[in-house]
Amino acid sequence: MKYNPLGQSGIEVPEICLGTMTFGEQNTQAEAFEQLAYALDQGLYFWDTAEMYPVPPKPETQGATEEIIGQWIAQNGQRDKLFIASKIAGPQQGGSHIRDGHTKFIESEIASAIDGSLKRLQTDYIDLYQLHWPQRATNFFGTLGYGNKQAQQNIDITPLEQTLEALSKEVQKGRIRHIGLSNETPWGTLKFLHLAEKLGLEKIVSVQNPYSLLNRTYEVGMSEIAQHENIGLLAYSPLAFGYLTGKFRHGARPADTRITLFSRFSRYSNPESEWAIEQYALLAEKHGLSLTQLALAFIKQQFFVTSTIIGATNLNQLKENIAAFDLILSDEILQGIEDIHRQQPNPAP
Repeated sequence: MKYNPLGQSGIEVPEICLGTMTFGEQNTQAEAFEQLAYALDQGLYFWDTAEMYPVPPKPETQGATEEIIGQWIAQNGQRDKLFIASKIAGPQQGGSHIRDGHTKFIESEIASAIDGSLKRLQTDYIDLYQLHWPQRATNFFGTLGYGNKQAQQNIDITPLEQTLEALSKEVQKGRIRHIGLSNETPWGTLKFLHLAEKLGLEKIVSVQNPYSLLNRTYEVGMSEIAQHENIGLLAYSPLAFGYLTGKFRHGARPADTRITLFSRFSRYSNPESEWAIEQYALLAEKHGLSLTQLALAFIKQQFFVTSTIIGATNLNQLKENIAAFDLILSDEILQGIEDIHRQQPNPAP
């Protein structure tokens, strides 16, 4: 297992982070425990969750993922060996069932969210606490075409300095140790960095955004920020909801997969993505690799990636995903990826 610096935190984290958003929906507690134990045995002690999880979000299961992790900690201990990341849900996307809709990024509601996560996780601190998405209306979760409509919706937002001040107070209290962003834009990232420097507040150490062969938009703007400001990417959806495993090729829809079970997950199902997936699959086959290996090995070789968040619905998938990080793609394979990318760039932003 390789370990990378987490921004300017002074600590290192594994190049693989275990994503847990299926725990409590597609995975039972027993299955989740099996994954957590195996991950830790492989040196993968970086676990990512959120108060909103599992997905798809709904009132009857909200918080179940953190509860399962908390149960594992209660039964197994070893909290000091873990690096746990969680996320606070913001308004608009989270649903009114989360904290009765009190989801603005203001001091009282941030404190309430942390209270809930700490209780569910059965711990007294969270290693990395992230804003799950911007409170303002902007481009995230596949939204395109930022313009007048989005800008007009940004009237009633919490000033970013208030949010950063509230998070910094929680760091001072010791309830969270580091702060990060998620689904954030170049403007938002730079604004938080500027405010931290100007006001002497906590600096963000990471940004958790989507990054995969089907969505390389992070390379435009954000990767330069990562280089010059030492803010690494925690890459989520590296396998594009499973599309980059090849299991949905030619219209296949295996039972018990997220795409088959939940129709809302259509981000990677457009014709442009299907074409690109087929080309990447053929490239992988040409070089004796699986599509999964190609997709994950590509991400780990990007300088701006601190850790790749992988999730699985069974232990065999998790083992395959972890093993893919042993590979180093050749210059020939990387050139083949670029050739496909130029023909169909970012089909699923």
